[in-house]
Amino acid sequence: MGRVRSALLRPWTAVVLVGAVVAGAFGLYWFQPWKLWQDETVREALPEVTAAASTPPAGPAPGASATTPPAGPTTLASGELISHEHPTSGTVRFVRLADGSHVVRLEGLDTSNGPDLHVWLTDAPVKEGRAGWHVFDDGAYVSLGKLKGNKGSQNYAVPEDVDPSRFTSVSIWCDRFDVSFGAAELAAI
Repeated sequence: MGRVRSALLRPWTAVVLVGAVVAGAFGLYWFQPWKLWQDETVREALPEVTAAASTPPAGPAPGASATTPPAGPTTLASGELISHEHPTSGTVRFVRLADGSHVVRLEGLDTSNGPDLHVWLTDAPVKEGRAGWHVFDDGAYVSLGKLKGNKGSQNYAVPEDVDPSRFTSVSIWCDRFDVSFGAAELAAI
């Protein structure tokens, strides 16, 4: 017992112990391994447009065409999620709402939870296997926000200044480790 106590009192032993505790705490913060066993399910409906926004004008302006926008949401493109770093499945839809705004909708999403996950709209091609893990930050991308949950159906608003024609895929992106958990190629409908 006396040897253990004298060893703990040596300055270098205390420094090593403090260093190990700090490294362990940082490792837990950085990797957040408990998230692998925590599921967050989100069940959002497709956004509805308010009655005021969906009410058509009384008549077309002189010289304007009489075409009216669609009454409800229109799917412009869709794709199936494939797995990258973690098993991932579900459907991605790029939807134009009646008011002209756009959303990316994840339906039936099932992936692992993780630290710092985001939904990205990108111009990168979707590649199978390890070849597709790191390509999404090589070109143009727009972060649509933090992933709301690793399971379920959820919507992500596309900023008005984003040109949808520039983007061809969606990735569930882990910012902490710069890797895709899964991605979908968007095919026009």
